[in-house]
Amino acid sequence: MAARPRQGSADAEGSGLQAHGHPGKAARAPSRVAGRPGLRRFWPLALLLAAILLIFALGLHRQLSLAALAEYRRALAELVAARPVAAALLYVGTYAGAIALAVPAGPVLTMAGGLLFGLWLGTALAAAAATTGACLLFLAVRSALAPVVARHAGRLVETLRPGLERDGGWYLLSLRLLPIVPYWLGTIAPALVGMRLLPFATGTALGILPGTAVFASLGAGLDDIFAHGETPDLSAVLSPSVLLPLTGLAVLSLLTTWWRRRRREG
Repeated sequence: MAARPRQGSADAEGSGLQAHGHPGKAARAPSRVAGRPGLRRFWPLALLLAAILLIFALGLHRQLSLAALAEYRRALAELVAARPVAAALLYVGTYAGAIALAVPAGPVLTMAGGLLFGLWLGTALAAAAATTGACLLFLAVRSALAPVVARHAGRLVETLRPGLERDGGWYLLSLRLLPIVPYWLGTIAPALVGMRLLPFATGTALGILPGTAVFASLGAGLDDIFAHGETPDLSAVLSPSVLLPLTGLAVLSLLTTWWRRRRREG
C-alpha cells in the first residue's frame, strides 16, 4: 500500500519532468506562436534595408541627378507623350519610393516633374508622390524602425518634440516650409512623437506645396538650359532667391502657430 503513493508521485514527477525539465511539443508550441508577432514587426526594417542596399549596389542613386535628367530627357519626354498615364504613375511611384527610402533626391525629382509634365501637373504629381513616400516612411518608423531611429536621431527628434506635441500639424507645416529642415527629419520626428497619420499627411501636403511649386517651376525651364548644352548645378539652383521666400513662409507659419497658442492659452 505504501508503494502506491510513491508510484503516483513518480508519475507526477515524470509528468513534471516532461512539462518542465524536458519540454515536449506542447510546451514548445506557445513560444513559437508567441514569437511570430514580434518578428512580423521587423519586416518593414528588413525590406527597407534590402531596398537601400539594392539601390546603392546598382548605382541607381547616381541616376537621380540633373546630369542624368539632361541625358535622358528626350527618352522620358517621348514616354510621356506616348503613354502619359503610365508615365505619370511611374513618376509618382519612383518619387514616392525614393522618399520612403530616405534617398535625398526630392529637389531633382520635383524639377523632373516640372520638366516632363509642366508646372501645374508636375507640382500636383510631385506633391502627391512626396506626401505618399513620407507617409510610407512614417508608418515604417512607427511599426518597426522606432528603436533604431531613436537611437541614431534621438537628439534631433527631442528638439522638435515640444512643438510637435503642443501644436501638432501646424508645427509640422512650419517645419515642411523651412528649407533647412531635412525632409527625413520632418518625417521621423512626428512618427516617434506619436502623431496620428491624418494630421501628419495633411501637414506634410500643405507644407511642401509652396516649395514643390517653386522647384517644379524651375524644372519647367530646364529644357531651354539643356538645349544649350548646359547642366545647372543643384547648389546654384538652391539660391537665396529661392530659399528666402520659403523661409519667410515658414516664419509666417510659426508666428501664426504662436498667435493661435497665445489665444488658446489666454
